[in-house]
This record gives sequence, C-alpha cells and structure tokens, in this order.
Amino acid sequence: MKILVVGGGGREHALVWKLKESSRVEKIWCAPGNGGIAAEAECVAMDAGSVPALVALAENLQPDLTVVGPELPLVAGIGDAFRQREWPIIAPSAQAAQLEGSKIFSKEFLERHNLPTARHYGTYEKAREAYAALDSVSFPLVIKADGLCAGKGVILAKDKSEARDFIERALEKNELGAGGQRLLLEETLEGDELSFILLTDGKRYAPLVPTRDYKRAFDGNQGPNTGGMGAYSTDDLLSPELRETILATIVEPTMHGLASDGIRYQGFLYIGLMLTPSGPKILEFNCRLGDPEAQAIVARLDCDLAEVLADSAAGRLDPEKLKWRPGASVCLVLASGGYPGKSATGKPIRGLAAAEPSGGAKVLHAGTALEPHGRHRLDVVTSGGRVLGVTAAGATLDAALASAYRAAAEIHFDGMHYRKDIGAHPSKTHATKVREAKG
Repeated sequence: MKILVVGGGGREHALVWKLKESSRVEKIWCAPGNGGIAAEAECVAMDAGSVPALVALAENLQPDLTVVGPELPLVAGIGDAFRQREWPIIAPSAQAAQLEGSKIFSKEFLERHNLPTARHYGTYEKAREAYAALDSVSFPLVIKADGLCAGKGVILAKDKSEARDFIERALEKNELGAGGQRLLLEETLEGDELSFILLTDGKRYAPLVPTRDYKRAFDGNQGPNTGGMGAYSTDDLLSPELRETILATIVEPTMHGLASDGIRYQGFLYIGLMLTPSGPKILEFNCRLGDPEAQAIVARLDCDLAEVLADSAAGRLDPEKLKWRPGASVCLVLASGGYPGKSATGKPIRGLAAAEPSGGAKVLHAGTALEPHGRHRLDVVTSGGRVLGVTAAGATLDAALASAYRAAAEIHFDGMHYRKDIGAHPSKTHATKVREAKG
C-alpha cells in the first residue's frame, strides 16, 4: 500500500508512525508534514486546506489510501472530491463535516434527534439581540461561534462583562471572521470531560479507547484555553456500565440520526462528552481524530492500522480487528513560549536524540521544521505553538507518565513549557469542573 496522510501536526505524525509499522505499507507521503514526520515519510509542501491542490497531488501520486487529519479539508469537501473519483479515503462528506464546521448545524441535529446536550438559549446574528439575551441566561455561559475560527471560537464567560466582550469582538469588530458571524449561547455543563471517538464505514462502527485531554495552558487547569496540552488513555476512564450507557443513549441514536437525515458518515467521529450527575451529555462533535487524543490512542493500538483503515474506506470495517494494549498511555505537549498567544518560532530544539532512549517514549512532532545549519546539517526548530507531543504507554498510568516525563526532561528549546499534572483527575488539579470550551 501507498498512503497519503493530509496534515502537518502531532496527530498526523501519530498516524504516520503507526501506519509505517504495517508490513502492508511500502510508501507514505504527508502533505505538508513537519520536521519530525520528514524522518518517517516523504513530506510534500502544500496548503492542506486546499481541496483542488490535494486532488491534483493525489492524481499525481495515486495513493491506495488517503487519511485526512485536520478539519479544514474535511469541511471543504475532500471526502466528496475523492469518492467522486473512486479514490479510497478516510473522511466524512462535506455535509457530514458540518457537525464540526457549523455549531448551529450540530445543535439543530442534537435537538432534532433528542440527544442529551446542553440547554440552548438561542442563536444570534445581531449584537444588540445577543446583548439583550444576556439578561435571561445563567452564568457561567458558553458562547460558540458558528463556524471554524482557528481555535478561538468558543468562550466560557464567567459573567456578563466577559460575554459582552466576546459578542462585541465577534459580531461588531469581526475579529473572528466569517466563522463568527453567528453566535450560539448555551448553558454550562458540570462534570468531567471524556473524549469518545469512533471509526465508522457508514454502517458499522468501532469505538476507540477512551481519552481525556487538558485544555488549559498551565497546571491546575489555570490560564487560557489551548488546542490541548496533553491527554491520557486508560480503561479506568470508562466503566463497563458507563460505556454501555454512552453506546445506548448517545452513539446509537447519533448513528441512527445521521442515517435518518440521509447522511452516510464515513471516517472518524469525535464525540466530546461531559459526564454530568444526570448522565453523559454531548458537548461537541469533531469529524476527525482529536489532537492530542490521537497520540494517546495510537500508542495503545495493537493491530494493523493500515489494514483497518483500508477496510473502513472500502465499506467493510470489521470492529473485531481493532485490538488494544492493556494499561495506559499519555501524551505531553511541549509548547512554545507565549502559547496559546503569539509564539516565537525558529528556536532550535535540543535533546531529541536522547529523549526516546532515556524515556522509553515516542516524540511526535507538531510545530517543527527543518532549518539548514551549515552545508551538511539540518536543525529541527520550532514552527508553531504546540511543538512536540511526548507519547508513552505503560502497564499503568503511573508507568506511562514516568516514561513520558523522563523523556520530556531531555528536551530543551527557548520558552518551552508543559504541564506537570497530565493524568491527574480534574478534581485533583483544583479544576472548577465546568465546561472548558475547546473552540
């Protein structure tokens, strides 16, 4: 098999890592890839959000399978474009991807099919109407921009002042662009979050192992929200009883709802859950693997990922083929100084060669690039906010954490910071136990 992976972050490095382990795979391309992926696949510089460019690339490369990581090409219709040409791909249709691309579409889907979710106060296009609505809602309040806003489209407003500021920036100052032209107001759900991700071929589905991620920038769930500062997976996250409840009250009704709406969903479906005192409720849908959840998930994978994905793209997914290592896994995100705000780039990264042998971990690259150093050497440097995802598995969560943190201690770049409390239960990090809006 020859496989094209679309994207250039830690999630895509995780996919390349596991796909490369398959004896069926002889070639992997990654578009655009990054400084770490370049050591394991052939990187192709291009805009991963451009469907026409990706179609042209696939016409040239003729991959046997394409796996799409980020949301932009999914929402833009790469799944439709490839399937029209009968090219195997792991990606939902543009219609299905509206579950992530439009918060309002997603909310209407949830309400239409009576799925458990947060109370919807209203949807607003005019600032004055949104301001007026603040007099009849409860705080803290979740405000969501309808469209994709590069991780800045959701806020947990603790009071009316914060809510008004967000509404003003979105609807009057247009700071969020086209994705922020409509806002949705929701109640805040209380409980612990859980990422429940499925792989489906449109008929059958297979749940992946459960994960929990950490969105705040600093220890103790302090600081601004990020794209994710780490994640872990262990079977203890999900009791057999809770798993059955999620399947019966959320997964099955979601799949039936998609079918009744005429949507054949194929690919990964991320269901973000809040485990509330009254049962699990849906926070959001993503139409892809999460990041950094994907890194923790593939670290526990104990089967041929290329075979499973090829079967799914062909409409013959066998859930029994997905096998998992017992125990636990963890991904620690090493971030640039200033992240999630403006981050400095071009900082040399030291210690990569020592990290994996010393820690027993896999260092997955996210925001890295290769920079010439002299005539015969390339240095790995920072090129984004989330730089590396140090990923490890172990017989226990403590063992996986020890491996990952031991490896992380070997790595250095100017401004580097990472959380020291990944794997701790939210109550042990002094969390407020309210919805940490992902955006």
